Amino acid sequence: MSTATEALFTQPLLLLGGAVVAAPLFRKLGLGTVLGYLAAGVVIGPVLHMIAGSGDILAVAELGVVLLLFVIGLELKPSRLWHMRRDIFGLGSAQVLLTGFAMTGAILLSGLLDWRAAFVAGFGLALSSTAFALQILNDNGELNSRHGQRSFSILLFQDLAIVPLLAMISILDGNGGEQGSSAFTEIAMAVGAVVAMILAGRYLLTPLFQVIARTGAREVMIAAALFVVLGSAYLMQVSGLSMAMGAFLAGVMLAESSYRHELEADIEPFRGLLLALFFMAVGLSMDIQVIVDNLLLITLAVPVLMTVKAAVLYSICRIAGSPHNDAIRIAMLLPQGGEFGFVLFTTAAASGILSGATSSLLISIVTLSMALTPLATLLAKRLVSDDSGEREQMEEDFEGAGADVLMVGFSRFGQIAAQILLASGRDVTIIDDSADRVRQAALFGFRIYFGDGKRLDVLRAAGIEKAKIVAVCTQKKEVTDAIVDLIRTEYPDVRLYVRSYDRIHSLSLRARDVDYELRETLESGLLFGRRTLEGLGVSEDEAYDIGEDIRRRDEERLRIQAQEGIQAGRDMLHNRPVKPEPLVKPKRPVAPMVGEEAGPHS
Repeated sequence: MSTATEALFTQPLLLLGGAVVAAPLFRKLGLGTVLGYLAAGVVIGPVLHMIAGSGDILAVAELGVVLLLFVIGLELKPSRLWHMRRDIFGLGSAQVLLTGFAMTGAILLSGLLDWRAAFVAGFGLALSSTAFALQILNDNGELNSRHGQRSFSILLFQDLAIVPLLAMISILDGNGGEQGSSAFTEIAMAVGAVVAMILAGRYLLTPLFQVIARTGAREVMIAAALFVVLGSAYLMQVSGLSMAMGAFLAGVMLAESSYRHELEADIEPFRGLLLALFFMAVGLSMDIQVIVDNLLLITLAVPVLMTVKAAVLYSICRIAGSPHNDAIRIAMLLPQGGEFGFVLFTTAAASGILSGATSSLLISIVTLSMALTPLATLLAKRLVSDDSGEREQMEEDFEGAGADVLMVGFSRFGQIAAQILLASGRDVTIIDDSADRVRQAALFGFRIYFGDGKRLDVLRAAGIEKAKIVAVCTQKKEVTDAIVDLIRTEYPDVRLYVRSYDRIHSLSLRARDVDYELRETLESGLLFGRRTLEGLGVSEDEAYDIGEDIRRRDEERLRIQAQEGIQAGRDMLHNRPVKPEPLVKPKRPVAPMVGEEAGPHS
């Protein structure tokens, strides 16, 4: 067997083996899979020298980043992307410019490079790693959180910024007007390619998948999905943009397609495997000798880079209105250098602006900063304020909301009620203000929207004007009251079905003229009591009769209390208790309910 053939088998085996061992181990240690893949690459390549020449592997592995951006694009409808425009062009441009000029100034002050090289190095270091940041967000389930969306907006602008940065190298390499004209042509080509992608996505992609879907051949559908992703990526690369940008645009164009979920399922296995390969290839590409030869400089440069970027990110996020905790998470997620820095530094070295040694040094700094990113995100968890009272926020996106039933609050009570409605074939729009609960519910297939039911604009966006019934299933009594009062004021004709905290709360809700209320523990308590009686030897029929009698008497007391007032009802219960009527086959007297549910419930 030839050496080339052996390498064809041994290299994938080594990489797959490294991934299988490192990812679970590092996940178990709480360090994340990204750092595990990176460590596996370092061990296999620079440490043990089992694989040499990582350039080809890195080129193939970059397809993982391409597929990742395509999957993210599938989740972002054009309307939602337009909603993010301020963060993309506001926060993104502020981050690139402020960090670029800050790093350029620091390099000039060090006296290591001239102004042209410092300019290229500074702005190259201003870019962050899309692959590392998005994978960490994806692993933590934070991609749709408020800080996750802002982080993505900044990364998206950085991907766009690679075009003018590459054009800047053409201008700085000393050939003047001719190169300036060439740079203008490259930018025009990039804009034309984006327009062509949008038109193709709007008029060609969906009809293409409709034709392929009719064939019923799943493997053809997978091939078509990969063809669209790689074809759009190649088109963007030829026009001077990044491959990831092309795949992202293709995903956005298909975000409203009925084939979106099938495409995501087809692409996901390739995305995960190639992205893991990308992180391992970054580890393989680390030049240990360059690090050893410049150990002191790198030891100083990496913390300076990450500190400057983190400070800029925190400052602009706070100015843009992010709470402290979100700003900390963003700052500690994006302080590293990025994979596009590799492209920029290599191009600058080919143009003579940077020497080969300087380019290798900068690539080593970027690679080490990537390696420290998972640790920085762990540090962020310690820096966020636990007692700040801030709730994690998500983007409010009510695309497709509106149904016969609007459910506010997805507590355990609401989850059971929603299952009954959905099992009957009814559509339910569910809103909840807990980001964790929204993410968990989405994993189980519930269509749930992030939003605060105490806000009128949220209720309107969620389709309250279309709803035949509004089911308020929130946990806290004061929150429930606030929602009921708001709806009764703004939409007095809406039918309100409400979860009650206890019997006093039930009386309060009846006074608010809700259409139906139910104490959260009544039915479960009655059933539990019946089953306990049966366990003591009481027949099932007799236990049922006792439970129904308790239910009837409880409803009578509630009606009396609602008519005469809460205090009058209390006096009646404490001073003039109603004796229970005899049952069909009484074995023992039934005690009257005085006031159950004294403690908190969920």
